[in-house]
Amino acid sequence: MAIHSKTFPAWAVISLTANGILLLAIAWAVLRQSPWSIPFPVSQSVATTRPLNATPIPTPELGPRHQLDYQQWVSLLEQEADVIAEQKPSQLAILLGDSISLWFPSELLPPNQKWLNQGISGETSEGLLNRLEVLDKTQPEIIFVMIGINDLIRGVKDDTILANQRLILRYLHQSHPQTQVVVQSILPHSGKQATWEGRDRLLAIPNHRIQDINQRLKAIAQSEGAIYLDLYSLFADSEGNLKTELSTDGLHLSPQGYLVWHYALQVLNQLVLDGEFNNT
Repeated sequence: MAIHSKTFPAWAVISLTANGILLLAIAWAVLRQSPWSIPFPVSQSVATTRPLNATPIPTPELGPRHQLDYQQWVSLLEQEADVIAEQKPSQLAILLGDSISLWFPSELLPPNQKWLNQGISGETSEGLLNRLEVLDKTQPEIIFVMIGINDLIRGVKDDTILANQRLILRYLHQSHPQTQVVVQSILPHSGKQATWEGRDRLLAIPNHRIQDINQRLKAIAQSEGAIYLDLYSLFADSEGNLKTELSTDGLHLSPQGYLVWHYALQVLNQLVLDGEFNNT
């Protein structure tokens, strides 16, 4: 079967990357102000604020899913996807990835969309590629993909990671030809400041390597008709490491980190609504 995908102009990726300046302003505002009430000077359609007296969003937890083995987890996500496919909600958005996507607080996902979170803790690009068929019956408006850090931790070669990323995009475009697919950059880690239990494995992955992979991933996204969202620059400090205030352990995100991601998604959604990524 031929693969049908949306074609975006060459400037589409550049346009979103150029908005990195805007996104950095968002991150700076997040870090300077109260974590849950950001007086960001843009239209209400781009950003929403939480009252100053709002209850802080708790640090995400895995809950009972942490008790499942991988295949049980896949089966559970398949059941959830089947329910969504039967309901056929409008403006369905899907998150695909590992624990970083899994733990995205539902309170911070952009409103006015129905969200299906298909993240699995410890997921790899190969694992994600092999379970995409569970989404075949769904009708998403947009799909967000972030995958790759666990591949690096496990010693998978860069070329293999990128080849899997390309296959993921091709499968999604073939199965969901009318869907916007957004590839998100692999996030940095905190280097020597990391406290994650696998710290030594993180230190074996220089962040400049992640940056190089992201540059190649950006080119793949453009060639496969996907939108590329550069999150790396939002989360990295001046040395290219994950900002400690945006992370719980140097690998996973803190509530403040998810707030930065939230605003990035809000900006991207606004660009899509404004027709920045319409077909040519």
